[in-house]
This record gives sequence, C-alpha cells and structure tokens, in this order.
Amino acid sequence: MSASPKNRVAKVSLVVDREHYDDLVMGTIAKARTSVWIGTANLKDLHVEAPIGSTARARGRYVSMLEILRDLAKRGVEIRILHSGTPSGPFRASLAKVARDAKGMELRQCPRVHLKLIAVDGRALYLGSANFTGAGLGAKGDGRRNFEMGILTDDEVLLDASQARFDAIWRGKECGPCRLRSVCPKPLDRPMTLRRPRK
Repeated sequence: MSASPKNRVAKVSLVVDREHYDDLVMGTIAKARTSVWIGTANLKDLHVEAPIGSTARARGRYVSMLEILRDLAKRGVEIRILHSGTPSGPFRASLAKVARDAKGMELRQCPRVHLKLIAVDGRALYLGSANFTGAGLGAKGDGRRNFEMGILTDDEVLLDASQARFDAIWRGKECGPCRLRSVCPKPLDRPMTLRRPRK
C-alpha cells in the first residue's frame, strides 16, 4: 500500500551554495540514466570539472556542462531544457559545438518561465533559487558564486506534480489562454520545427 500525500516517507535535503555543484550537478545530473528536465529563467554556459579519466581532467581543465549533457544524450538520456530568456552568447557557442551529436537534447523557450526545477530520472527533484548558470550551479569560487538555496528530494508526490507542471508548459498546454501570446517569439503549442542554435 502506497503512502498517502499526507503520510509518506521521502528523503529531503537542503542544498546551499557550493552544494548545488557537488550534490546536484555532479552528484545527480551527471549520473542520469533516463532523463534530465531543466526549468530555468536564465540560461548561461555552465562550466564543470572535466570527466574523471580524461586528459582535460588531468590538466585541471573545465568543460561546458553541455558536453556532459551531450554525452548523456548519446547514451539515450532524454534532455529537456525549458527556459525564458535568450541564452547567453557563450551558451549558444557551446551549444553549436555539441549540437551535431546532441540528438535527444532539446530546448524550448517560454517567456513566462521563471521556475527553477531539475528532475532527474523521475527519481530526484531539485526546487530552489538557482538558474542554469555558472554563478548559480557552477564550480565558481566561494567569493564569486551566487548565494543559492533549494531542496533536493525523492518525494514521489512532489516529483509527479512538478513533472506534470513542467510537461504542461513544455507541450504548450498553457499557450492558449496566455496573455503574452501576441509577443511570444514561438508559442509552444505550434508545430515544432528543428531548431538550430544561433552562432
């Protein structure tokens, strides 16, 4: 018998500052097996330590998180990134480098998205303040990183509700009654066409 929403057991941990990088980015996203759904207002190039065993890691180099997501996509992991604003120039440049090998990684834009959500494999959920940026989630030094806070949980009820909300926006179910539709660059309820990154 499953636990009711009022009486259930779940792991919940508070994620603060550098823990976003250690626990969320490297400890959860980088180990995804089936899916990574990212909701963010701002979208900037996020750099992480190069993979263990790589020449770049031995040299102490950092790589774009898009390279990690591309490698996950190549292994069959579904990558969805739902964002609000125009991605930064460096993000678009990194995306252009990985786009050819990034089948299974898709970006969609909605100007009303302000939520910060990351769901991994339908088993781990982050809800908090951090955007998908280097200052929010990256391996920046303590004196440069944003002050961020959120929760990381395996709670099935929160996962189901959060993923349903994300998916409704992703599929354009909120587009019909949206009062910003007339100024939206590309309503999500219109047929999708292949989107190539701008250089």
